[in-house]
Amino acid sequence: MKLTFWEAAEAVKATNDWKQWADFTLTGLEFDSRLITSGNLFVPLKGANDGHSFITSAVEKGASASFWSSEVEPPAALPVLKVSDTLKAMQDLAVYYLKKMTPTVIAITGSNGKTTTKDMTEAVLAQQFNTYKTQGNYNNDIGLPYTILHMPDETEKLILEMGMDHAHEIDFLSTLARPEVAAITMIGEAHIENLGSRAGIAAAKMEITAGLSAQGLLLIPAEEPLLVPLIKELPQTIQTFGWQQADCQAEIESEQKEQTSFKINGSDRLFTIPVPGKYNVGNALIAISIGRWFEIPEEKIQAGLASFKLTKNRTEWLKTPQGTEILSDVYNANPTAMNLVLESFAQMPTSGKRVAVLGDMLELGPDSAKMHASVSEHLNPNEISEVVLYGTEMKALFNVLKDKYPKEQLHYFTKEEKELLIEQLQSLVNPEDMIVMKASNGMGLNAIVEQLMKS
Repeated sequence: MKLTFWEAAEAVKATNDWKQWADFTLTGLEFDSRLITSGNLFVPLKGANDGHSFITSAVEKGASASFWSSEVEPPAALPVLKVSDTLKAMQDLAVYYLKKMTPTVIAITGSNGKTTTKDMTEAVLAQQFNTYKTQGNYNNDIGLPYTILHMPDETEKLILEMGMDHAHEIDFLSTLARPEVAAITMIGEAHIENLGSRAGIAAAKMEITAGLSAQGLLLIPAEEPLLVPLIKELPQTIQTFGWQQADCQAEIESEQKEQTSFKINGSDRLFTIPVPGKYNVGNALIAISIGRWFEIPEEKIQAGLASFKLTKNRTEWLKTPQGTEILSDVYNANPTAMNLVLESFAQMPTSGKRVAVLGDMLELGPDSAKMHASVSEHLNPNEISEVVLYGTEMKALFNVLKDKYPKEQLHYFTKEEKELLIEQLQSLVNPEDMIVMKASNGMGLNAIVEQLMKS
């Protein structure tokens, strides 16, 4: 990190006499004292635990300075920068650092596919530029400035994922990051409990334009009418992606278990991504459009997509010790996203049976039962022969499927019956079978996947 102690002090408008300490170079920044290394700036955040109480640990790990907003006095010998709010100080420092390092910022949001699109975009841009992207799910008011302050010095293109569960959160992130390019992957039903409707979700996602350069690019799905009235007065270049009447339009050539090939309008080139699903092709269209915006040759875009690495738990193929294949997509879920995954899974070739393990989709509000039940339209016993449902909200889908599936092919478990679910799966599946697992992260299906991988 190219920052000095005095630089940081001026950037955050520290209120104490920080010039009592000689200036020195900061090697990095951490808010988790366990991750501190020599020369780091410690950011004690106030949450369930007050980070100030870990200052001794931070110093022992090698912290050379700290933000400070506690009434308790800091260690006398430790250089500190007193601020009213340590989180805001980290955010202000991130704004300063962006202006100093001047990377081009690409912002990505959406109800589903943010992380996959981020991974694809980074792989495409890395063909020609020094890139850095949001690590894991560091996509909120803490994770985004943290990501900015961790980008390598040579970063030219910074790809930032922006998440939200309430209105005005992406507005803040976009204003902080000031992107040149922004993309909305899709409008689903995630967090509809907080935002009231899909229209409310669309408006919240459009907050990504709050800090978007007037000369920049906004990418939106062509098949989303809710966004149409929200883009009319925008000064930015607006491009669409999708399957019909889109600026970047795809036609799938072949879809296999571990890869999908497609062509786009205006090109004879065959693009291949190492993941299944029409929905992932939509994500790839965003990466292609961004690559084109930065004038990356098409063959390099093709190479980047073919070799991109997916963040863990996003459409990940695994194989159990017995040979059963698992399509694990357990990080988040909403009805639109779950239906897209099931549509793709139902067509995947297998010599055994297809089994769907579906957990609750959280934060869907008063219409949750109706939304869960609607997934039945994408479950056919002739295609997905066994269905295992998990969680309170999935009872609504179970009740609908009772008239569609034979009793022995439909299984339901409460969240307290996780071990019974695992036992059922272990006795149900054979080595030649294929399983898809999809749920909101809060349902903990990743732990069930891990157990199946061990057993």
